[in-house]
Amino acid sequence: MSRDSSIRSAARATFSAPRQVPIRWRLAGGSALLTLVILCGFAGAVGALISQRIHDDFDQEVTSAADRLQAELDFERLVVDSATGEVKFIGFRPNLDYFAGGSQAIIRIVTDGGGVVKATERTADLGDPHLFSNEFGGYRVETRPLPRVAPINERLYVQYARPLADVEATVQRVRLFLVIGVLSGAGLALLAGLMIARRAMAPIAQLTVTAREIERTRDPAQRIPEAEADDEVAELARTLDGMLQALDASRSETEAALARQREFVADASHELRTPLTSVLANLELLADHLEGEPREAARSALRSSQRMRHLVADLLLLARADAARQAPHVPTDVGEVLVEAAAELGPVSGEHEVSVDARRAIVDGARDELHRLALNLMENAIRHTPEGTHVRAAVQRVNGEVRLVVEDDGPGIPAELRGRVFERFVRGAGDGGGSFGLGLSIVRAVAESHGGRVALDSPGNGAGPSRGTRFTVTLPAVSA
Repeated sequence: MSRDSSIRSAARATFSAPRQVPIRWRLAGGSALLTLVILCGFAGAVGALISQRIHDDFDQEVTSAADRLQAELDFERLVVDSATGEVKFIGFRPNLDYFAGGSQAIIRIVTDGGGVVKATERTADLGDPHLFSNEFGGYRVETRPLPRVAPINERLYVQYARPLADVEATVQRVRLFLVIGVLSGAGLALLAGLMIARRAMAPIAQLTVTAREIERTRDPAQRIPEAEADDEVAELARTLDGMLQALDASRSETEAALARQREFVADASHELRTPLTSVLANLELLADHLEGEPREAARSALRSSQRMRHLVADLLLLARADAARQAPHVPTDVGEVLVEAAAELGPVSGEHEVSVDARRAIVDGARDELHRLALNLMENAIRHTPEGTHVRAAVQRVNGEVRLVVEDDGPGIPAELRGRVFERFVRGAGDGGGSFGLGLSIVRAVAESHGGRVALDSPGNGAGPSRGTRFTVTLPAVSA
């Protein structure tokens, strides 16, 4: 089973490998391959014709030289040495070595039995003299008969031969040049194909650049450049541009709807404050004047209304942040704001040990919002840690920035919640309904509306709850 899987995987990899090559390389490679096939066929035909022509010309040269030698060969008489039997020509012409020249030709005059009567200095066995045209021993041999001459009763033959190595070397050079030409042509076709493919793909590359810019900026209002030619690329550009226009219109509609919703939530939250204030005042009056069960009911309603007022205040702050509404900013001492927040939480801190190190640090901000930020951070530390936990809050000015740090030595934040603690309506498993899950989201909204940031530093091994939690709010400082 595993072997079949391996075979299928290898087959898929084999078939998918060409798809991983860029399209311009596939286009150029296909063009170069087709050019290579055409050039190979052309080079094969041309090489065969040229080789045949070279061999034919060589054979013709050897034949013409043998005929000319036969016509020019002459001598006055033939003498045979009676002692040695050596045959000598008297008045022989032409000079065989001179006639052979620089062509490395071999000339022999042989008898009917194959005996050599006269030859050039460079000689070799040229085979049977009765074969007028043949190849023997690496030579092209042409044999011509001579008339019978006394005192030799045998017939004489003149053999003219030239080595085949020269013509074969010429043929090999021609083939080498053809191979070089084929490879050069294929290489040039590849380069030309790459240039043409790159030029042809330039509009698509421009589309890709524009798409990446839209992805980076998330702005579908950008337009796709129109292609010069009215082709498939131009059609693609028009289609993408129409899609972006539709997306831009849809986003504008969505943003307008969301803006209207934010405005409505902000206005509704603001309008709810007045009736809630009236309800709270009346419930406080009733709780002071009633007795018994009616008084307890009024106090219960008062507590619920106070929670509702707190929730409405939180929603109003978040709605203002979403709607980009900012309260008036004035120079505010964050250290003083922290002291006030700690004093407000004093009655509800229980057995927690709360320590405050508040140094003077001025920022340009809304005092109520900064108060809510500090209050939420300290309240979050008190609410989610057991009795006896030490909660520390400090304000410092470091390198032109104001840092508000609230930390505790409690059980810490669970690992699965660390990445979502600043989201809205996120509460821990042990919260028990004591909060709305908006405290830390308000902290982040206030920090960002003041040009700052908030960070969570919860050490641990990453597998479970860590020990201790620290929130650091960084705001730009201003001169006192």
